[in-house]
Amino acid sequence: MAITLGVVMDPIGDITFHKDSTLAMLQAAQRRGWALRYMEMADLYCRDGMAMARMAPLQVMDDAQCWYRLGQAEEGPLHQLDVILMRKDPPFDMEYIYATYLLELAERRGSLVVNRPASLRDANEKVFTAHFPQCTAPTLISRRQQQLRAFVHEYQEVILKPLEGMGGASIFKVSASDPNTSVILETLTAHGSRYAMAQRFIPEISAGDKRILLIDGEPVPYALARVPARGELRGNLAAGGSGVGVELSARDRWICEQVAPTLREMGLIFVGLDVIGDFLTEINVTSPTCIRELDQIYGLDIAAQLMDAIERRLSQE
Repeated sequence: MAITLGVVMDPIGDITFHKDSTLAMLQAAQRRGWALRYMEMADLYCRDGMAMARMAPLQVMDDAQCWYRLGQAEEGPLHQLDVILMRKDPPFDMEYIYATYLLELAERRGSLVVNRPASLRDANEKVFTAHFPQCTAPTLISRRQQQLRAFVHEYQEVILKPLEGMGGASIFKVSASDPNTSVILETLTAHGSRYAMAQRFIPEISAGDKRILLIDGEPVPYALARVPARGELRGNLAAGGSGVGVELSARDRWICEQVAPTLREMGLIFVGLDVIGDFLTEINVTSPTCIRELDQIYGLDIAAQLMDAIERRLSQE
């Protein structure tokens, strides 16, 4: 079965070669003989109700000095692609949403989009955890500073964060006695005009914020625990955390079982769960990472497993 796979991503020349999960996916697809087509956000457009794109043939190499080669780009309908990987990194802004509208037009004409465009819009990576309260620590989402402040006093130590953040940006730990609580709440909520999330502080963050990868609802049996640097609260690798491989615990697997049916139903084929201690904290659906790190530690080929899942989905179309 000849398969053509397109990818929408940030500039491929700017990626970090040794850790980029999208590159791992493209290499896995190429090893199967799939034809690759490369797109950036500006290459997508719509003409008379048909999603179109400027697409360049792409060849990828396992070479830190030269990892890609692009051919002559051509204009064409997006639905001519069998599979489209939506791997544009956040921010999840209106431009991202507009792109999902275009991808959805291609999906309606037969392309498999990973992950499903409508579900990318529906599944905010923080708010989506509210669908699984049995898996989460006590959590409040609100604009009201008084309500958020009462939550802080109820649990004494709380994490406050914006709903649209990534990479550990604008995450605060506050206590009931913290004199900065008011200004933090004013900043996060923009004086009550934006929603913010409060979660009871989970002290097990010292052992790492685990990234668990699920492929069509099935978890990779190992997670990458992102351990905070000394004197740091956040485990995010972008915030200086270090990655340590860990085997999934019974609780981790239980959380995956709770979430997996919904992910499958929503067409969220490649997802990263963030788990601290015994609690689910985020569900990452836009462009989950950590493939390379887990492959290197455990000798896995996670991207190949993803391509297997994509092939199964295509056979069901």
